[in-house]
Amino acid sequence: MEQTEKKIDDKKFNKQLWRQRWLKVKKKIMGTNDKQGFLIQGIVYLLLITIGFIYLYPLIYMLSTSFKSLTDLLDTSIKWLPSGFYTGNYKQAFAVMNIKESLLGSIVVSFIPTIFQVISTGLVGYGFARYDFPFKKLLMALMIFSFIVPPQVLMMPTYVLYNDLGLLGSLKAFIIPALLGQGIKSTIFVLIYYQFFKQTPDSLYEAAEVDGASEWTCFFKIGIPMAIPAIIIVFLFSFVWYWNETYLVNLYLGNGSGSRTWTTMLTQLQQFQSNYEALYPVTEAGSNKLNEGVTMAGTMITLIPLLITYFFLQNYFVESVDRSGITGE
Repeated sequence: MEQTEKKIDDKKFNKQLWRQRWLKVKKKIMGTNDKQGFLIQGIVYLLLITIGFIYLYPLIYMLSTSFKSLTDLLDTSIKWLPSGFYTGNYKQAFAVMNIKESLLGSIVVSFIPTIFQVISTGLVGYGFARYDFPFKKLLMALMIFSFIVPPQVLMMPTYVLYNDLGLLGSLKAFIIPALLGQGIKSTIFVLIYYQFFKQTPDSLYEAAEVDGASEWTCFFKIGIPMAIPAIIIVFLFSFVWYWNETYLVNLYLGNGSGSRTWTTMLTQLQQFQSNYEALYPVTEAGSNKLNEGVTMAGTMITLIPLLITYFFLQNYFVESVDRSGITGE
């Protein structure tokens, strides 16, 4: 009898022991509420590596191809690493894209409207967030509706309006709309500012008003410092969108009688093949023919300014996105 009870106790003990071991293994694999397990971490890392590969593959391929000579391009055994870093592609691309003129044009066309758009959308977002006035909801709805309407629908009426106002062929076609809060995707920026200013506690403004601060003082001393993350986000996205804009640049700046003809790096990239053939005529021997290395070098040149901008502002950008989730009182 005692031996039977002892066997039963041993079996229960062994089951409990194996159960405890299994729970430990399960915690290590699946994790707990406080810590991720090996399986979850593996899945997360696999997803991150996959997504990173999808995004980085075109950039790495472009960079590798841009340094390949014609011999490397014709050699099927060379896939990623070229036999030598051939810089002739970049020399040709710089000449074809008229880099001094196009780089200056890209910076001016992108930077100046961006500055005005950061200011104007900030004022509009602050007004919607801080004040109650008649037809506020209706104006918000109309602003959002203007973003929903496809830009192609408004493109021709806008072109006719700019033509009547004499804005075509001049930077005013980009600066004046940005100054009036009607720049590229300005509605998104107004909503970003609106969300940030709504998060600022009203008690800060009330305390400042009690101390005798005016509305402009509250805006500059309280609103602006609290919205620094929003300003950085708006600046970066607005700069990139203006930089990548080609159709409106060709439509507004490519026509009219402006005092100066403006061109950007993206518009030069669109005309890369025709400009290359005009600058480097193809001979009977087939030399100077446009190849993939020169094309990739030209594309890489258009990305370098954006990569440099993000490199210097990445810490502020990440911090801004981080702080975009804060809540007020």
